[in-house]
Amino acid sequence: MPTDAVEAPPEGGDVAAPADRGAPADLEKEGEVAADFLESLLDICDLDGDIDVDIDGDRAAVAIVDSEEGRVPRRLVGDNAKVLDALQELTRLAVQSATGHRSRLMLDVAGHRAGRRAELVEIAKDAIASVKDSGEKLALDSMTAFERKVVHDEVLAAGLSSESEGVEPRRHVVVLPA
Repeated sequence: MPTDAVEAPPEGGDVAAPADRGAPADLEKEGEVAADFLESLLDICDLDGDIDVDIDGDRAAVAIVDSEEGRVPRRLVGDNAKVLDALQELTRLAVQSATGHRSRLMLDVAGHRAGRRAELVEIAKDAIASVKDSGEKLALDSMTAFERKVVHDEVLAAGLSSESEGVEPRRHVVVLPA
């Protein structure tokens, strides 16, 4: 297992990733390790599903999709995607164990995150329009880190700013006027 010297993070900051982290070859390796882990997990649980691996920007994107043998059990998503979030964290830990590096991979099951992303884009667009019309900041409902990231990205693309407020599990996005 490769080891990197870890420096103390700057005050209030995270340890910076090495410059080559996020290179396509590294992300492909992350995806392969994640796919192997998830295939083993599905086999142990006797569940159907195929694994798709892709690179989405600066992270590996892994999806468990319906297979010819059957549909992916939606219970792998769980209420409020709690099972999906737990599976993603376990998969990230498996990748970290195999590569020696923290992983930022995204896991999707049966298109749940893709569908949720589309919903969040619409929520963000509505919030952006409301803030532009009223000139007032707007607090949205509580969201997961993934959901907040999608909204922050949409707000930034629209030329506004946003911030996260609150403490988990009630952390939420506030869209700010220009």
